[in-house]
Amino acid sequence: MSTLSFASPRVSVSLSSSFSLLNISSSSSSLSRPSYSVSFRSGEKRSACPCVSYSLKVKATAKLVHDMESTEQTVVAASSTQDGDDDYKTNKEVNYSRTFLHARTEHELLSGIRKEAEAGTLTSNLAAGMENLYQNYKNAVIQSGSARADEIVLSNMGVAFDRVLFDIEDCFNFSPYHKALREPFDYYMFGQNYIRPLVDFRNSYVGNVSLFYQMEERLQQGHNIVLISNHQTEADPAIISLLLESTNPHIAENLIYVAGDRVLTDPLCKPFSMGRNLICVYSKKHMFDDPKLTEMKRKANTRSLKEMALLLRGGSQIIWIAPSGGRDRPDPHTEEWYPAPFEAASVDNMRRLAEHSGSPSHIYPLALLCHDIMPPPPQVEKEIGERRAVSFHGAGLSVAPEISFMDIVAACGNPEEAKEAYTQALYNSVTEQYNVLKSAIHGKQGPDASIPSVSLSQTWN
Repeated sequence: MSTLSFASPRVSVSLSSSFSLLNISSSSSSLSRPSYSVSFRSGEKRSACPCVSYSLKVKATAKLVHDMESTEQTVVAASSTQDGDDDYKTNKEVNYSRTFLHARTEHELLSGIRKEAEAGTLTSNLAAGMENLYQNYKNAVIQSGSARADEIVLSNMGVAFDRVLFDIEDCFNFSPYHKALREPFDYYMFGQNYIRPLVDFRNSYVGNVSLFYQMEERLQQGHNIVLISNHQTEADPAIISLLLESTNPHIAENLIYVAGDRVLTDPLCKPFSMGRNLICVYSKKHMFDDPKLTEMKRKANTRSLKEMALLLRGGSQIIWIAPSGGRDRPDPHTEEWYPAPFEAASVDNMRRLAEHSGSPSHIYPLALLCHDIMPPPPQVEKEIGERRAVSFHGAGLSVAPEISFMDIVAACGNPEEAKEAYTQALYNSVTEQYNVLKSAIHGKQGPDASIPSVSLSQTWN
């Protein structure tokens, strides 16, 4: 038996699995999925600088609202590509409370929270969390200096609260492999539009953008890409997509994230998760919270592992995994942020899973710096429903060339030592890139922070 342990937004995950049991090999007949045909163009210039295009994004959010409101008169029938979503993607948008969509002022929006709490639809804790999030989001967007801050806040928070309320009234259950819900409501664009006003694009950077073009070419050729990354905030998926959408839209929209159960159940986080492609698993930290559910969780995690194996076997997949065991947190003494160390077992098992897929696979180290935008609580919290701090700030994303495990084995000689050395090599690369992003953003050095191995640019300019 081997342990596949990795972190996803907000949690660390452990899947006990047997690779022989799953029969994951290039010649296996027990795992089969049709090969995928990928067609896309990279490098297409899509829009003006995001920091000056809020009016367009507000219009986009308004369109989402219009699309939702139109379902009050029209029955929406949408085809589904995965089990478990068929019923949800038909007529579920009809006949539910529109308290928040109908709010036209801040007072009406906040009164709506109290109204739903008094009616028993919202728990007192959730209602308090919603009011707290509204105030923090409002302050952050005002901090951006946008002349349309009030409009952006009311529009985005109205839609966010509407989605929270909708899910409470008609709870969505995630499948082991969840594809982003794009209709009848586009949850992906909802998440993008919500996080966009929090990113200071004038002080944000992407490292080694040419490697993202390389990834897209390899995906088009049927190869798999695995991104071994640090993990900073609940907003990581949206920030990655925002920093890549103008140059690498295929990656931005098709990246698959390993997601733990807490981001699938937290009422304020769940609507954002619904807009992402996810492999859904249960957290190892909470595996034994209720002994009666432990076996169910283990079986669910095995199903998720099989789904990942099937995806990789089909090729043309790009998967993001954070093998650190959770979100990065600052040093308690120095208060300096740094990527949390990676777990060697997690990295090695993901590598083996990719290698046995039967499709060419490449593992890249990815660094992400965005903790200022939505920092996690200082300590890991067991209970669902953490309070969200929000800020307007620059963010950074960087990728380094793939690291070959065989090269590490050749240098070490001992396979067991090679596993540790490979994990350390990936971590060292992520840390190096992170420090460059930190100098550029926090140190105010901008592109001058670039080093020979990390070239920074602003791809939206």
